[in-house]
Amino acid sequence: MTRVVSIYLPDLPTDRIRRADPSIPPEQAIAVIARSGSKRWVSAADAAARQAGVHVGMPAAKAQALFRGLMLVDADPAADTTALERITLWALTLYSPIVAVDGIDGIIMDTEGADHLQGGELPMVTKIAHQFLSRKLTPRVAVADTWGAAHACARAISRDMVIVPIGETVRAVEKLPISLLRLPGAILSDLRTLGFQTIGELANTPRAPLTLRFGPEIGRRLDQMFGQVSEPIDPIRTAELIEVSRAFAEVIGAAETINKYVGRLVVQLIEELQKRGLGVRRADLIVEKVDGTRQAIRAGTVKPVRDVAWLTKLFRDRTEKIEPGFGIEKLTLVAVMAEPLEERQKSSSLVEDEITDVTPLIDIYGNRGQRVYRVAPVASDVPERSVQRIRASADPVVVTWVSHWRRPVRLLARPELIEAIALLPDRPPVSITWRGKRRKVKRADGPERIFGEWWQCDAEMEAVRDYFVIEDEAGERLWVFRSGDGIDPETGSHRWFMHGIFA
Repeated sequence: MTRVVSIYLPDLPTDRIRRADPSIPPEQAIAVIARSGSKRWVSAADAAARQAGVHVGMPAAKAQALFRGLMLVDADPAADTTALERITLWALTLYSPIVAVDGIDGIIMDTEGADHLQGGELPMVTKIAHQFLSRKLTPRVAVADTWGAAHACARAISRDMVIVPIGETVRAVEKLPISLLRLPGAILSDLRTLGFQTIGELANTPRAPLTLRFGPEIGRRLDQMFGQVSEPIDPIRTAELIEVSRAFAEVIGAAETINKYVGRLVVQLIEELQKRGLGVRRADLIVEKVDGTRQAIRAGTVKPVRDVAWLTKLFRDRTEKIEPGFGIEKLTLVAVMAEPLEERQKSSSLVEDEITDVTPLIDIYGNRGQRVYRVAPVASDVPERSVQRIRASADPVVVTWVSHWRRPVRLLARPELIEAIALLPDRPPVSITWRGKRRKVKRADGPERIFGEWWQCDAEMEAVRDYFVIEDEAGERLWVFRSGDGIDPETGSHRWFMHGIFA
């Protein structure tokens, strides 16, 4: 079932100002001032300004008198619109093939065809919130069955995110104000005069009198919100995006026919990319059906490519998920991410050994929604900091581990507390209890002393760990450590931890 994500950016004008001028202190309150003749009022205010009592619509003079340190910036709607479009294009490359601008302060997107790449709805929404925050943007993210429900819930919540369960749209929106129905201001004003406050009250009112007085707009918005009428999202497009399309005089629906035209579109897209010296990194297939709905499939590659056969295979592996319904009237293939690509000689008679390219395998797993990465060393003595995940296609890391001691093949995500019997200060344990199982130590080697990185963290100024490789009676070799040097309590708690397992 199609699910819709709405990303509401309540502080877009002030966030844009902060991004444009990084020298503005985080604690500085900002208010954006709009003008109309001689009148000046607050059109946007950040969290610090709102906390001080400044609100949208307040006269600028009153806001300045209320908060002496308030920073006033003239409104620039054109810059806000440009910023929102730029953010929407960025979201298009990351999250979904179908992304569009939603009003003046939001983004809407259809997750079908891309949510599996994010690991599901909750990981996807969490990732969206964190990535927007990392770019100094304040998001409110909602997932629902329809555009209208997601739009309303994103603007009604006070927290970062909300996921409306499938089929729970009525319960989620019935108590929300009618202002979230995306109705014209004049209609909203008249509805409030008649006593309507919530969406539920409006939805439970007979439709005929409302239509007679206000026209079909109220009914249309209610039907769109509750999924009784489809509301397709028109994806954002710019002149920079390379796309090719094929419209059909007679609708198609057979899998063989779809694959045939997908292959032709791939050839056309590659020709356009070759003219510009580009290779595709991420491409979207947009399927437009006769009932007005859209479906999308996304395929990505580790590195830019112009291989017709390979790109065709990536799409054909997933075209079985296309549901043609009453028929498909148009197919569009868009290169949402393209990078410069130079022609290279693949083989030579002067070269005996050809380097094996594993990127096709990475592409296959990545398009199935599985995370593919490599583990690379980091110059750190602390074991859990000595490795990092990098892209599977990243350049080799020249940093190497500097250690004369063996390291376990499996390092636990975090050290686990264990019970141990050992003589202090430097004797290995004679027995340990880990995860409820007591193990008698048959052999041990150590200690290997590792000091805290005091130059990075003041709390590690005196920190010490003593690591031991132990082998239990069953022959399993484990990596344990004692926090502290066994003498001075300032070096650690002297408790024991399990940290790794040897092959």
